Amino acid sequence: MNVPDFISSISNNAIAGAYAKTWDILGRYFHPLCSVSGGSDSDIVLDIVHSLDEEHKVRYVWFNTGLEYKATKQHLDYLEHRYNIHIERVQPVKSVPVCVKEYGYPFISKLVSQKIHSLQIHGFDFKDRTFDEDLCLFPQANDGLKWWHNIGTVHIWNIDYYKHLKHFLIAYPPQFLISDKCCYYAKKLPAKFFVRDNNIDLQIIGTRKAEGGIRSVGSACFSNGKDYDTLRPVFWFNDYDKREYQRMFHIQHSDCYSVYGLKRTGCAGCPFNRYLFTEQQLLIGHEDGLLRAAHNVFTQVYEYTKLYRSFCAQQGETFSLFQEVSND
Repeated sequence: MNVPDFISSISNNAIAGAYAKTWDILGRYFHPLCSVSGGSDSDIVLDIVHSLDEEHKVRYVWFNTGLEYKATKQHLDYLEHRYNIHIERVQPVKSVPVCVKEYGYPFISKLVSQKIHSLQIHGFDFKDRTFDEDLCLFPQANDGLKWWHNIGTVHIWNIDYYKHLKHFLIAYPPQFLISDKCCYYAKKLPAKFFVRDNNIDLQIIGTRKAEGGIRSVGSACFSNGKDYDTLRPVFWFNDYDKREYQRMFHIQHSDCYSVYGLKRTGCAGCPFNRYLFTEQQLLIGHEDGLLRAAHNVFTQVYEYTKLYRSFCAQQGETFSLFQEVSND
């Protein structure tokens, strides 16, 4: 393929830019890794990378969290057949159910769970005091206390980014441990080990800034790291660009999207999912066994999430951050 001519033929600037950046970056590395999740953004990244990987040097890897849709596993088989590639399946260091049992439940988001955990492990009692008073009582919890008292320099790094959350935690202090460790042991650590053990110098992932949340804080599609660099080919894609790519290159997503009607994939039943309860209804009849497994793992935090949303509703909040909407 004549890559410059191909790129110049693409009228969509975001798509053309993704190809140009990936082509430029890919040529500089010897041992690149493309992370394949089975999700819709990942599908596009794989398509871009595979079309430009003329030397066949990219390794495609899927990190199994222990709570995966059967549709995702079937989709991996489809991708291998379509692109004539091998997707390596990597097992978690600790599965999500094990992490929840050992470290605590994920709640709302990775950042929120991390900050609450950093408070809990130092005995914080979720009372309403000044920062100086709390620092005297819990001097080892400085990082969590900055979040609790909205001292972060970026809004998303403060507790008031989440409507009424501080007042909720004061009214209903968690009676169980909260933690983001499931993501670390099921995804981040296995990826770190794979990179280290296989001399990976470039990791390619499907992060999009338009997804919002903590991802919106980033400002680049490429970054240098200590041990390896990271490329995010679709970082600047908005939803229109994504739909255009799917149309132009005939991208077929997993049944999670096309049959179940889910908006996202990842760990089944993950409490970080803003459409959590809506999507659980969509899984009935398709992934009943996995749905039961997720409930066995997350029931306690599901009830706590419902309590939080009910608390917000009582304050007149319309759940701008957590609204469960129709998938029609």
